[in-house]
Amino acid sequence: MRLLPGLALFLCIMAIPRAAFADGGQERTHFGHDIVVGPNEQVGDVICFGCTIRVHGHVTGDAVTFGGAIVVEDDGQIAGDATTFGGGLRLGKGVTVAGDVTVFGGGIRRDPAATVHGDVTVFSGRIWLFLIFGLPFVLLGSFIALIVWFVRRLLRPAVPATV
Repeated sequence: MRLLPGLALFLCIMAIPRAAFADGGQERTHFGHDIVVGPNEQVGDVICFGCTIRVHGHVTGDAVTFGGAIVVEDDGQIAGDATTFGGGLRLGKGVTVAGDVTVFGGGIRRDPAATVHGDVTVFSGRIWLFLIFGLPFVLLGSFIALIVWFVRRLLRPAVPATV
């Protein structure tokens, strides 16, 4: 139950709109609802938690999703990197990504006319999500359990020998 207040504080801090700290509101960060960059629109970094990023215009920075997809269509452009954790990436006809493309735990669909100037890295399958996010928690939990076992063993009262 001690985890609940810490989790609530973390979620409150993460809910502060990132656009309040951005230059001219050019960056977009959303939680749970999709981000759409229109055909004549130009934005900076685009970050989405639990939602999809749809790009029809120009992203001058990076596009990142956690638990969502990135869809770039209609000659859309991403000047930075495109990264998805737990989601897929779709690059349509005439699309340009100037940076790297990285997909963890999802797939990539790429039109032959789409251009990626950087490296393309795909870790498809859900096992990568477990290795990146779950395994550290398993190791941390095991380490804590070992410490608790060791402390309990040290604090256990000695039983006198019977004669």
